[in-house]
Amino acid sequence: MAKVTVSLDAELVVEVMVLAGVGNPQDAVELVVRDYIERGHRTEARVAARDEALREVDAKPRDVER
Repeated sequence: MAKVTVSLDAELVVEVMVLAGVGNPQDAVELVVRDYIERGHRTEARVAARDEALREVDAKPRDVER
């Protein structure tokens, strides 16, 4: 996998290291980025499941009592 070098504010990286409980700045930032991506995928999956359920409800014929 290709690597990218990014310059970040030292205070920001130290805070990420503390919150992630990781002593290596590279690992800490990588964990945060991976977590962000995973959360995005989980959100997409929940929204897709909800939208699919709504489509199923809308597609069912409604019984009209007369």
